[in-house]
Order: sequence, then structure tokens, then C-alpha cells
Amino acid sequence: MASIGLALAAALAAASAPAPGSGPSVAPAAKLPVSPPARPNSAVASSSTVTPNSNNGCCADPFATDGANGERPLSITIESGINVGRLGLKGREDGNAQIDAQTGAKQVGPGMVDLGGLSFQGKATITGKPLRPVRIELPQTVTLYSPSGAEAELSDFCTDLAGVAMLDEQGQLQFNFGATITSKNGQGGNFRGRIPIRVEYY
Repeated sequence: MASIGLALAAALAAASAPAPGSGPSVAPAAKLPVSPPARPNSAVASSSTVTPNSNNGCCADPFATDGANGERPLSITIESGINVGRLGLKGREDGNAQIDAQTGAKQVGPGMVDLGGLSFQGKATITGKPLRPVRIELPQTVTLYSPSGAEAELSDFCTDLAGVAMLDEQGQLQFNFGATITSKNGQGGNFRGRIPIRVEYY
């Protein structure tokens, strides 16, 4: 999930003081990327679109029973998605901002200004066979859309995991993930999208 707000420099004042009752809108579902089908001994989840203070989450568990040879299947639950709050472009050139996977801190690039708002990293929990290493696959890029058709892009996805990711003695692993948001064509709007995440046993 990703929820962001971008505003052009000419609209900075309006963006920093939105009208009462205004809020982000959800982009048409048809424009959201489709998650690839799950492979054996793997699980796929798309982090859901969220707004601050909402109850959010998405769970994908495509296997109802144990897999081959009694191996416990993998599942992944998205506890929360990435949110970058509100950003403004300093001019007509595109800019970017990064959400740190470990701390959730927002760092804006030279072409953007931070307009505040709640920002945080994504959080997920993997469940499977205890003490098994797993591979976590995040997309290279995800396109975000505003209701007006403007686009922005998420890229440079990363997690806070160091070394090989391994499930604990209870068969669980929690991790955080972050990314970089980049405007496209100097366009502003309230952008939404889905981030497909795949996990599988090594």
C-alpha cells in the first residue's frame, strides 16, 4: 500500500492547509498492478491502500492445508503499508522522497519539500515452518495513480532485514519495508497503489 500527496510549488499553501473534510481518494482498481500467481511453497500478498488512522491490513494465505511431505505452507500478512504523508514540489522539475525501512523516517530530496502529515514504513509478518530461511521478493517499481490520472512511482524497495531472512522457533518473521517515491511529469495529486510482495522457502 502506498498513500501519498504531492503538490506543485504554486499550490503549496493550499496543500499545507487542505479544505475541511477533504481527503485522499482511491484510484480506479483497474489501474492497480495485478499480483503474479503463487508458486509452490510460496505466498503472495499485496499491501493494501491505507490512510492515517485507518484499520488496515491484508492477508494472503493461498494454502489451506499442509504442502507436499507435510511441509507447513507460507503465508504473509501485511500489518501496514507505506505512507509518505504530504509532499510538495519546489518547481516544475520532478523530485523524490524516501521512507526508511528501519525507522520509518521521511527524507526528502532537493526537488521536494516536506508538508507534514503522518508517514511510516510498511510492516509485514511471515508465517511458516520454524527455523526455515525464506526469500522475500519486493517489486522493482510500482506505479501510483491519482483520481485525475496523474502518476508517481515507488522504487528502491528495501527491508530492515540483515543477512538471510529466517523464521523463528514459532515459525514467524516480522519485517519492515520502505521505498522511494518520485513524481512524474511534475504532476501533483493524491496517489494510491498496491505493492505485491512474494515470499518463498529457500
